[in-house]
Amino acid sequence: MSSNLIDNCENCTANWEHFRNLTTDELNLINENRYEAAFRTGEIMIKQGSPASHALFIASGMAKVYVEGINGRNCMLGIALPGELIMSPGAYLNSRHSYSVASLTNARACFISIAILKQVVRTNGAFAEGMLMDMSEKFNMTNQKLVSQAQKRMSGRLAEILLYLSDNVYHSDEYHMILSRQELGEMASMAKECVVRILKEFEDSGIIDSNSSGIRILDREELIKISERG
Repeated sequence: MSSNLIDNCENCTANWEHFRNLTTDELNLINENRYEAAFRTGEIMIKQGSPASHALFIASGMAKVYVEGINGRNCMLGIALPGELIMSPGAYLNSRHSYSVASLTNARACFISIAILKQVVRTNGAFAEGMLMDMSEKFNMTNQKLVSQAQKRMSGRLAEILLYLSDNVYHSDEYHMILSRQELGEMASMAKECVVRILKEFEDSGIIDSNSSGIRILDREELIKISERG
């Protein structure tokens, strides 16, 4: 008996926007070649270097996408939200996942056969273009992150991350902090101790209100200035 809680892709409330370009037969084909899995907070969903046989679709919850570095030092690329399809570039390069994905909250995800996705790409131009748009957007975000890490000081990098969480994840200036100070450091390319120090500096300056469970942006304009001038 199937353990899937989502009856079919057509009725999925977290539907990836580019799935709308599929015909009914193509959507049914994908639906027949997927399986669901539930994850508790902190569990690995995709392991870097493992065979890239399936793409990951986030149906509920949040996950972090990160590259595993040397000596356990990770670089977090971003946060995946419901309705996002994660398909590693390695699917078209060496059939290996280029990064790891771990749940930040309790989450449910669908694993979709990459072979089937490639088959649909070859026959559906609109869907193929949507895939290219999605991959290009993620590539562009990674490039911007690399530039920020290379050119901005630590305060500018952390300000950028706090604004990213506000604008792209929570859509609010007050939000629950699901990332640990260590994970904030992995996202901003700095040590946890530096994150703690800079958050304290922002708080002392009246820019944010910060505690172990959340962040409240008090002076958005100043935080933007710090992010922009690096």
